[in-house]
Amino acid sequence: MLMKACTPSSVLLVCLGNICRSPTAEEVFRQQAAIAGLSIKVDSAGTSDWHVGSAPDARSQRHAKSHGYKINKLVARQVSANDFRDFDLILAMDSQNLADLQAIKDSITESEDNLATLALFSEEDPTYCGSDVPDPYKGDNDDFEEVIERIESSAQAWIESWKAC
Repeated sequence: MLMKACTPSSVLLVCLGNICRSPTAEEVFRQQAAIAGLSIKVDSAGTSDWHVGSAPDARSQRHAKSHGYKINKLVARQVSANDFRDFDLILAMDSQNLADLQAIKDSITESEDNLATLALFSEEDPTYCGSDVPDPYKGDNDDFEEVIERIESSAQAWIESWKAC
């Protein structure tokens, strides 16, 4: 299947620490894109440096695995200015991370035409309508399950929007 012009060639998924939401979204997105026949580079990062070099949270790994997603080999990293040059689309898990990403983008002196487009992860999702994907880090099992449900829904919504272009 040929990629349509509106389908990005690369997507970066971003949350705060890159150990719960964004690594889960990375693997969900990667699998759903492959199923849809889209060849998209997918990665994840965090706006903070708190967990750089760490594996995803053990609870995220466990819940992801129970849904068929293996995230245990992913390693947390922090967003860099180069990510705005290397990715076509950067999707933030929540409005605070989107604001933080916009601040980084605004500090880059290059023309905005050469830099990634920013959006909320749930922006295209008719179920979640641009709402934040809640951070499950301080939550319980239900919170981690809700995150997977939201991520699956929103990833599918993005893919469907590209297929409709």
